[in-house]
Amino acid sequence: MTSPVLNASVPGADDAGDPLELLDLFSDTFVRNPYPSLDALRVQAPVHLDPGTGFWLVSRHRDVRQVLLDPDAFRPDNAQHAVTPLPVGVLRTLTRAGFNLPPALANNGTPSHPGLRRLVNRFFKAQRVTAAVPVIERIADELLVAARERIDTSGGDDLFTSFAQILPCRVLMELLGIDGVSPATMIRWSDASLELFWGRPTPQRQRELATLVAEFHQWLTQTVTSGTASPDSFVGALAHHRLPDGEPLDVRTAVAACFFVFIAGQSTTGQLIATVLRRALAEPDVWSLVASEEGLAEAWVEEVLRREPPVTTWRRVTARPVELGGVHLPAGAQLLVMLMGSGSDPEVFTSPERMCPHRANVRQHLAFGAGRHRCPGASLARTEAAVALRAAARHLPRVRLAAGAADAPMLGLLSFRAPLRVAVEQP
Repeated sequence: MTSPVLNASVPGADDAGDPLELLDLFSDTFVRNPYPSLDALRVQAPVHLDPGTGFWLVSRHRDVRQVLLDPDAFRPDNAQHAVTPLPVGVLRTLTRAGFNLPPALANNGTPSHPGLRRLVNRFFKAQRVTAAVPVIERIADELLVAARERIDTSGGDDLFTSFAQILPCRVLMELLGIDGVSPATMIRWSDASLELFWGRPTPQRQRELATLVAEFHQWLTQTVTSGTASPDSFVGALAHHRLPDGEPLDVRTAVAACFFVFIAGQSTTGQLIATVLRRALAEPDVWSLVASEEGLAEAWVEEVLRREPPVTTWRRVTARPVELGGVHLPAGAQLLVMLMGSGSDPEVFTSPERMCPHRANVRQHLAFGAGRHRCPGASLARTEAAVALRAAARHLPRVRLAAGAADAPMLGLLSFRAPLRVAVEQP
């Protein structure tokens, strides 16, 4: 059976007003419908200095790719800096907890990066992902049986909190040998970390988040230094890792690596699954076919990654004066590469506003980055999202998005975007 070609244009795309004059990367307007602004950036100012954030916004596919493939000119040093300055009280809370994020993975442009990346890749390589499919299916089935019972009892459920958010956390904990903490606590710590470093929280909210992030960092430090981790676990592998000079990996860097992997390996995948489910539920032809048509789940996930990835932007800083997209940038320029916008570049993708499962060149998207810092968990994220979509459509064939689903709250951080609720009901 041939998969449908679907109209995925977003309501409001023709709203009046200059999208660049009104641009606010944190506004509800942008978060809910970023496409007019992203399209305007590519056409009018593909390398644009945003006065609201101080970042140079890089939106064309070819320019984003150039930045990602040249880490010597465009360094990753600022990738994990707090977007909103941290007040003194927040810094004190983090300092008391020993919080520190030295260069480890996403923010590492030093010679230690290749070895650490190889270590991470061992846990996310294709063979391990393939072997993990039964684990993903088992956990998905367990969560969806419970969701089915709630729907039968109450008529509805939220597939974000009951399924999309929990599945990747439990999978990651099993794959990496993480124990001594509940999935709910891991999710709470990860969400707080994302909001504190990539959000625009109020000072009061920053203090609340800092307490949770401090707890997370202290737990990671205790886990790394306890000496009880299995040699086969991720933490155990870090304990035996050696740097290029032969010295053992220091505790701070090991904790920083865990901090990044534990968040990226479950929070962003949960965001991807939530978007995949919501977009598929909005297209009855997809939801009715995806459980039985071979390859459709994988194709749908790939199109969502192209058009609406959970990681929408990433940061770089120029190491020297460079020219990018015809614009001369000084050394130290802070760049924000618009990964989401690059996936809708018509120079690369025909009719980018349409969801076209099995699009021939879909793998040219940059949702996982490119080059030296490309996401090592890309294969696991793709697999989890496809398994989750197939399983949900099989367990819940008759559900539909609940009334008002279009108005569901959205996660709108600088680099992360996803629905925070996928409410479904049964007709």
